[in-house]
Amino acid sequence: MANLIQEQQKTVFNDLKKEFEWVNVMQSPKIEKVVVSVGIGSTKDKNKIKLIADRLATITGQKPATRLTKKAIASYKTRVGDTVGYQVTLRGSRAQNFLNRLLHIALPRTKDFKGIPVTAIDEMGNYTLGIKEHSVFPETADEELKDVFGMAITVVTTAKNKAEAKAYLTYLGFPFKK
Repeated sequence: MANLIQEQQKTVFNDLKKEFEWVNVMQSPKIEKVVVSVGIGSTKDKNKIKLIADRLATITGQKPATRLTKKAIASYKTRVGDTVGYQVTLRGSRAQNFLNRLLHIALPRTKDFKGIPVTAIDEMGNYTLGIKEHSVFPETADEELKDVFGMAITVVTTAKNKAEAKAYLTYLGFPFKK
């Protein structure tokens, strides 16, 4: 299971070249990176903030980068330099392993899962998915369900347009709604 996306990447050119009239292997799309980001909201509790960072590191296998506020906004009770979220950028084999776990383990474990929307593909060929509960990943223990947080996952591809990205992601096994 570890190399499912890597194996499909090798054959994507041969299977989709007639549909998009590609003549060179370098024209086929690839996954550049996967960006996982978590906002902590208005939480000021240091233990909860540390817990979110630890769980994100456990899920992705990489230490998250802290995202800080750039402006002080009184109505949000934020000051310059406050932590507002965490972000992890995965590339190469880490990104492919994360996507394998996301597509084959985490998404089927979500409640009432019927597929992911196709409309989340933007015009540049990137796909953004929101997950409401981090507990769908097998790395998180079941007894830790008191502090559940959501995350945004962006898959950045080299696809030139929305149609190419949809065909490419469908070929990789993204479970789009029918």
